[in-house]
Amino acid sequence: MAAGDRVHPYIPNSVPDVKAKMLAEIGIDDIDTLYEDIPESLRFRGELNIPEGITSELELERHMTDVLSVNRTCSENISFLGGGCYRHYVPAICDEITGRAEFLTAYAGEPYEDHGRFQALFEYQSLMGELLETDVVNVPTYDWGQAASTSIRMSGRITDRDVILIGDTISPDRLQVIRTYCEPVMKIELVQHAPETAALDLEDLDKRLTSSVAALYCENPTYFGTVEEHGQVIADTVHSNGSLFVVGVDPVSLGVIKPPSQYGADITCGDIQSLGNHQYFGGALGGFIATRDEKKYVMEYPSRLFGISKTEREGEWGFGDVAYERTSFAVREQGKEFIGTAAALYGISSAVYLSLLGPQGIRELDQNILQKSQYAMKRLAGVDGVAIKFDAFHFKEFVVDFTGTGKAVQEINDALLEQGIFGGKDLSRLSAELEGCALYAVTEVTTQEDIDRLVEALEVLS
Repeated sequence: MAAGDRVHPYIPNSVPDVKAKMLAEIGIDDIDTLYEDIPESLRFRGELNIPEGITSELELERHMTDVLSVNRTCSENISFLGGGCYRHYVPAICDEITGRAEFLTAYAGEPYEDHGRFQALFEYQSLMGELLETDVVNVPTYDWGQAASTSIRMSGRITDRDVILIGDTISPDRLQVIRTYCEPVMKIELVQHAPETAALDLEDLDKRLTSSVAALYCENPTYFGTVEEHGQVIADTVHSNGSLFVVGVDPVSLGVIKPPSQYGADITCGDIQSLGNHQYFGGALGGFIATRDEKKYVMEYPSRLFGISKTEREGEWGFGDVAYERTSFAVREQGKEFIGTAAALYGISSAVYLSLLGPQGIRELDQNILQKSQYAMKRLAGVDGVAIKFDAFHFKEFVVDFTGTGKAVQEINDALLEQGIFGGKDLSRLSAELEGCALYAVTEVTTQEDIDRLVEALEVLS
C-alpha cells in the first residue's frame, strides 16, 4: 500500500487495488487527471481542518449518540411550534411502505429500474387530485416554497405578464424563496391585509391590478392560521383583470375547508408534510402543484407528471411520463425551469396516508384539530395579559399576543422550555404589528392535558 493510501470503511471502492483497476478501466493512471480542467489556482492542496476519522463502528456510534443527546425533541417535550413544519401523527404503515427497497429513494424512478414507483406516484397524484378537486397534480418536488415559485413562473408564461401580487400574510420564509426564484424575471408586489382580521385588503388589491399583473398568489389558511372567507370575490376580481389566481394551501385543512379550485383558483400549490410525513430535522417536505387538465397549464409544468401510457406491446398499458418533452430532463437547456431530484418518497407516504384516511377520515381529523385549537384559543385568551390576535376563523394555527404580560416572547419561551414546553414561534421581528406575538400550532397529537399545562405555566408567568 502506497503512502497516503487508506481503506475507508464507509467509502466504497477505497481499496487501493480496486481504485487502480477502476482507473485502468477508464484509461488513466492518476485520479488527478479527472480534475485537470480545474485551474491549479483553484485547487486546495493543504490539509482540511477536520477531526480524525473514527474507523470503529462502536466508537462512531458512541460519538454520534453524544452529539445527538443535546437535542430537545417533540417526543420528550410538548410542542406548539408550527409555521410550516408540524407534528402530525404518522401511521406506522407509512414508514413500512416507504422503507421498502423498491421505494426507498427520493428519485421518481425510470422504466428500466422501476418496481412500482410510477404506479405508486400515479396513485398519489390521483388521491391528491380527489382531495384538491383538480384534474392534474405533479410528482412532489422540493417544498411549498419551490411549488409556489414554480406556480408563479407558470402564471407569467401563461399570461405573458411579469408582475405578481402576493398577499402579505404569506410565510416570510416562503416569500424569501419566491423572491430568490422569481426575481428579476418577475416583479413582486405585496397586497396588504386588514389589521383586524388578516383578510386580504380588497381595496388594496383593486388598486394594484394592472395590465402587467400575471397573477395574485395568496395562502389560505394564511401563515397566521386565519381562513380567507372571500375567496370567490377575490378570484372574480383577479379574473376580471385577465390575471390568474394562485392559492397556497395546507392540504390537511381540506377536510373542513373548501379546496381552492372550488372558489376560483387556477393553480393550487402547497406542501404534503402534513399528510403522513414526519418532522425529522426540518420536515419531510414535498411541494405539489395542481391545475385543471388544460393544455395551457399542463405544458407549463416543469416537473414530472405520471399517467397511463402505451407500452411496446400492442394493447398493453402501463404507467409513465405525460408530455415528457416539456421537462428539463428531455430538453435540458431549453427547459422552462430546471427540475432535479424530486421528493417522490414523501409522495408515496402521503398516498398511503390518504388511502388509509379517506374522505371521512380527513374530515374527522380536521374536526379534531378544530376542536383542540378552539379550546386552546379560548383557554389562552383567559390568561391575564394574553390575547388572541385577528378576529377570524382559524385552522390549526393562531397568533397569541403577549404584550399585555410585559414580557418578551423569547423570555416566555425560555421559561416554558424549562417546563418541557416548546412555545410558539416568535413573530416579534416580522413587523411592528406583531411585536410581542407568537404563532402557536395545535394538531391532533396535542392533548387537552398539553393545552392545560401550557395555560397553567403561562398563568404563573403572568
